Amino acid sequence: MKYMLIMRAGDEAFAGMGEIDFNEMIATIGEYNQEMIQAGVLLAAEGLDDAAEGVVVDYSADPPVVTDGPYGETKELFGGFYILNVASKEEAVEWAKRSPMAGPGFKTEIRRVTTIDEFPQDNEWIKKEREWREATGQL
Repeated sequence: MKYMLIMRAGDEAFAGMGEIDFNEMIATIGEYNQEMIQAGVLLAAEGLDDAAEGVVVDYSADPPVVTDGPYGETKELFGGFYILNVASKEEAVEWAKRSPMAGPGFKTEIRRVTTIDEFPQDNEWIKKEREWREATGQL
């Protein structure tokens, strides 16, 4: 099963990160990533740019309203993600508990990634998506 670990950091966490040497932080995260690679569970991992560089498309109006970042409260933002292929939610939780990005203000949300097999296979759009996934080597 695939699980997404959504990495969140609040104001307190961001303040603490400023006190850590960047190369030390990268090495610590690199070691964690390497453990997941060696265990064969890591499928993807990406960090996100500063929220101040992003935009929000709000569909509450017609036409949608586009707002430059930063937006929302820091606790609502996430800074990156991992996608793991593990046997259970409990295993995903165990990997999340080992994250070096831990301490006051850090949180990890864990969500199962659904598969195309969970949707009605006779639906024309599911068929088209399955064809695309097969053609691009995703299935």
